[in-house]
Amino acid sequence: MSLDSHFKITERGSTLGTELISGITTFATLAYILLINPQILAKTGMDFGAVMTATCLTAALATIMMGLYSDFPFALAPGMGLNAFFTYSLVLKEGYTWQEALAICFLSGTFLLILNVFGIREAIMEAIPKELRIGTVAGIGLFIMYIGLKDIQLIIPHPETYTSSGNLSEPSIWLALGGVAVIAALLNLRVKGAILIGILLTFLAGLMSGKAEFKGLVSLPPSIESTFFALDFGILTEEKALYAAFSLTLINIFDASGTFLGLLRQGGYLKESSLPKEVRNALYCDGAGTVLGSFLGTSPITTYLESLAGIAQGGRTGLVSLTVAFLFLVSLFFLPLASSIPSFATAPALIIIGCMMMHDYKEIPADDPSLAVPAALTAICIPLTYSIGTGIGLGFILYTAIKLILGKWRDLSFVSIAIALAFLFKFFFLSF
Repeated sequence: MSLDSHFKITERGSTLGTELISGITTFATLAYILLINPQILAKTGMDFGAVMTATCLTAALATIMMGLYSDFPFALAPGMGLNAFFTYSLVLKEGYTWQEALAICFLSGTFLLILNVFGIREAIMEAIPKELRIGTVAGIGLFIMYIGLKDIQLIIPHPETYTSSGNLSEPSIWLALGGVAVIAALLNLRVKGAILIGILLTFLAGLMSGKAEFKGLVSLPPSIESTFFALDFGILTEEKALYAAFSLTLINIFDASGTFLGLLRQGGYLKESSLPKEVRNALYCDGAGTVLGSFLGTSPITTYLESLAGIAQGGRTGLVSLTVAFLFLVSLFFLPLASSIPSFATAPALIIIGCMMMHDYKEIPADDPSLAVPAALTAICIPLTYSIGTGIGLGFILYTAIKLILGKWRDLSFVSIAIALAFLFKFFFLSF
């Protein structure tokens, strides 16, 4: 069987070259996790090199599962936010050892797999109304843009106004904005590989201006011995640890739901309100990846928003995922090269993709406040709270409350009401 027929490349309107370029593009936009994840987890006492190797291996294996099992062009890796929960909440705040925190991650991954067996995660995604889906996608777009602008320090913290503009004389800001202009122009001209070309040109400009540094080419992978099967399962007998695993599971479910909806909609996989049948297969991958990651020595796995870079490039099949996974494995030996690409070179891709995700917001009926207000709240709260889950939760609660006040309870499904109540429970009792 050929690659074309197995992955339905032609059927989905793509080509082999487009799939490979899309995979390279996706990898280029999320390669930062190979360095950032070990940096965050090292604060718990974990060995930096071991976590780096665990990150590469777990991301590769989980993404291979995604490509082969669901045929979606999505990449998986340890989640930003989930790794922060692991380090700052479980270890530094709650006092668990990193070995105990890995056991909590194992239990959370197991919960995800069980919920998926019974179709609960699919039911949650199906229950999200169209307007909240669009608001979620738009919010994710704003979130991605915010991350990109923050990475280049165009947006910086301010003690009184919360955010402010950075030093606009800083060359890296203008290198990144130049990359945005180049990518936008190339996309307008329908140039294949526009996003990847923009990243590489921005990186090259950074090297020429002295703002980027070539850190070498190859090295042997660091040893994983110190974190391999280092879980401390004894903590799972404590009730508090079970609540921690449940909280981590909730965060993962709702963050992943928002991400999946954004990716499915942007890739053209959503047909009206129904989800494609492959979604259940795809949802197994982050649960299995989280269990695997706990054994190897890393925080929970999630599907990455940066997969939008490959989708925007035209990628439509699991071959994109396999390409990303291959590059994760290759990165084990090319970590110095991967670490050479600075954030200002990948930020233009995030900013462009975020802009593109705002496209469908025009479908929100502005003359119907019962729909427009929850959608707008969802969209704005995702970036401003720095949490996809929080934005979705607040949108769900407000949507449900408005429908009940109007007496339109028939518009609400049992699942949507349960989701609103679950979010209320999380916000009041599982805030850590």
